[in-house]
Amino acid sequence: MLKIGLTGGIASGKSTVLSYFKDKHIPFIDADVVAREVVEPGTPGLEAIRDLFGESVIHHDGTLNREALGQIVFYDEEKRQQLNTCIHGFIRQRIDTLTAHYESQLVPVLIYDIPLLIEGKWYEHLDTVWLVYVSPKVQVQRLMERNGYSKQDALARIDSQMPIDDKKSYADVIIDNNGSIQDLKTQLEQLWYTVLKPLYIDI
Repeated sequence: MLKIGLTGGIASGKSTVLSYFKDKHIPFIDADVVAREVVEPGTPGLEAIRDLFGESVIHHDGTLNREALGQIVFYDEEKRQQLNTCIHGFIRQRIDTLTAHYESQLVPVLIYDIPLLIEGKWYEHLDTVWLVYVSPKVQVQRLMERNGYSKQDALARIDSQMPIDDKKSYADVIIDNNGSIQDLKTQLEQLWYTVLKPLYIDI
């Protein structure tokens, strides 16, 4: 099973790329979905957060109060790191379980959509890293157009992430999304026909 780590940056078009491969029925693991699953009511993940931050971050119905938790960790880097350390193991365990499931199904390709793929060293457990790349200038432009941000707001969001140019050295495949949708589709078609589709031939 080929394990592909898909990464990018804000407004790079990673969701568009993932949608293309979803349409090809390639299974994927979404780390954002996993992160929500491991803190659902009754899970060890939620109990670990309760132990760390107290009852104030739990709603009366037993669900996680994300707003209250955000207010704590957003302004305190140390507490944000504590939260990440607290739930990282639960996320890793869930992703490992999902991976084992897909391996048992003998799927030829599995895509991992993990926001902190490089920063969290997730890539070390995968076979290849595919980077959806746009220049920082294009990132700013697309964020302003898509979200209505000012240039300052767009830059602040971009600066909160690992610079996309720094991710290039980790990438085995760079999908250039500085051009048109058609340019992007042409690259994805090539990857599909030359890299991925041949893995399905023997099935």
